[in-house]
Amino acid sequence: MERAMIFVRAKRWLLLGIVIVLVVGCAQRVLTQTPVATHDAPIYWPTAGWRSTTPEEQGMDSDQLSEMLGTIQEQNYEIDSVTIVRNGYMIADARIHPFSSTSKHNIYSCTKSVVSALIGIAIDEGYIEGMQQPVLSFFPKQTIVNRDANKNAMTLEHLLTMTTGIRCEDSYLYSWTGLNQMRESEDWVQFVLDLPMQGEPGAQFEYCNGASFLLSAIIQETTGKSAIEFAEEHLFGPLGISDIDWSSSPQGISIGYSELRMHPHDMAKIGYLYLNDGQWDGEQIIPSEWVRASTSKFISATLEDGYGYQWWVDDSGMYLALGYRGQFIFVIPEKEMVVVFTSSLEDSDFYVPQTLLNEFIIPAAIASSALPDNPEGVALLESLIEELASP
Repeated sequence: MERAMIFVRAKRWLLLGIVIVLVVGCAQRVLTQTPVATHDAPIYWPTAGWRSTTPEEQGMDSDQLSEMLGTIQEQNYEIDSVTIVRNGYMIADARIHPFSSTSKHNIYSCTKSVVSALIGIAIDEGYIEGMQQPVLSFFPKQTIVNRDANKNAMTLEHLLTMTTGIRCEDSYLYSWTGLNQMRESEDWVQFVLDLPMQGEPGAQFEYCNGASFLLSAIIQETTGKSAIEFAEEHLFGPLGISDIDWSSSPQGISIGYSELRMHPHDMAKIGYLYLNDGQWDGEQIIPSEWVRASTSKFISATLEDGYGYQWWVDDSGMYLALGYRGQFIFVIPEKEMVVVFTSSLEDSDFYVPQTLLNEFIIPAAIASSALPDNPEGVALLESLIEELASP
């Protein structure tokens, strides 16, 4: 089945409210199921900014990329930007008016994948014992209601894999009822911890924004810093990411499920860090084992898509961060490629970036080495990018 259809299903879980309960086929993470990347070390690192080449210099066809941008233009899709990186070089970067090079975008649930990275770093730094640490142990001062054996058994790994067993009811299916109730409460952490259990942790998958918020709260509880402060020191800083905004709860906890605002170029840096197994310019920012575990399929089900540690995973080896209204960080190891979309799409068009990826971008990567020069194709591509940026 084509990747587009695979991730349309994943999106429907998140945005169209089809909460699919999936049986987790393995009790423990198998860290070795995704092989270590074997690509050559980058010639440079884009800490200070991305270097650009023509698509053909990186084995890609400018004509197919122009066709993709033409489709966006003709169909008037509410896509705000498209950024394509191959072999560490930016080969296409389109901003669609009124979105500009100075604009940051709410990346919505792509925020979850960033929080996952911070959890991995916090474990590596010794702030967190490990994946099997009980969730309630992070909040010893809280008096928690609806506490039972299932809630006591809930671990950090259950939060990361959306298998908590909590009755969140904070998805589109419930008209965001649980999410709105949490946001209206005086203490968001207390609200989530007090929710009743609907099953055994680890037995079922159900998307839960509250679980991702708890991950951010755990970072703050264990490190003494909010997620944004911890990220600035351990993740954003080393990658050269400085111009970001991240909303917080009334208690000052970074909203772990959404509301991180970034530039598309910086979103691409997150994808590129994962493409390189968490290593950046000689420094291991995220443990390589964490990267592989996060982007491995934790959930076994009849559907071909899966979920890792706050990342969606495709059996082909592609994985992605995704967010409401069409925010995507696609990482395609087989093609040495990172593709970022930011959008303002309605739910009915949420599949458009996946379709564009599969119909134009991946097919454009036709060689692993440079193609013959294509000055006419490059000129057309640059003309379309300029046209899309104009009012």
